[in-house]
Amino acid sequence: VEAIKLQRTYNARQTARALSVGDTVSFTGRGGATVTGVVEKINRKTVIVKEGFTKWKVTASLLKQIA
Repeated sequence: VEAIKLQRTYNARQTARALSVGDTVSFTGRGGATVTGVVEKINRKTVIVKEGFTKWKVTASLLKQIA
């Protein structure tokens, strides 16, 4: 169990390092809807994504960067 947690943490941080504020990203939200927004802030494991007037706190490993 510990090894799985460490691997998830590593993956989230690796993805967070590849992002920067202002990047456009997408992820699948609750209910299966695809959400597209702009990176507002990057934390250790999570990223704040702004979509219109809504802010989402998303694990970095769930995000896909849009070119």
